[in-house]
Amino acid sequence: MNYYVYYRIDPQRVDQFRPKVETLLKTLQQQFGVRGRWMRRRDDPATYMEVFEGVKDEAAFEAALEREGAKLGVGRKVERFISAETGMVGNHG
Repeated sequence: MNYYVYYRIDPQRVDQFRPKVETLLKTLQQQFGVRGRWMRRRDDPATYMEVFEGVKDEAAFEAALEREGAKLGVGRKVERFISAETGMVGNHG
């Protein structure tokens, strides 16, 4: 399963926000072996996204994602995707 989490933050708060996101990414990587990426929308400096691909334990990951994400203090939208080519969960191609 692949997770895409997006939210908006004030561009002037990014430097304050960055360490919290780094902690979230590190925590989830340690617990689930999934290396997350933090991205910013190219045409909007206030829209950010976390990407987690190849998650195996969906229930545990979602609980941790909710718990750790709540520490950021912003509203977050979580989307879940699987490969359209094969229909297989966690397949990137």
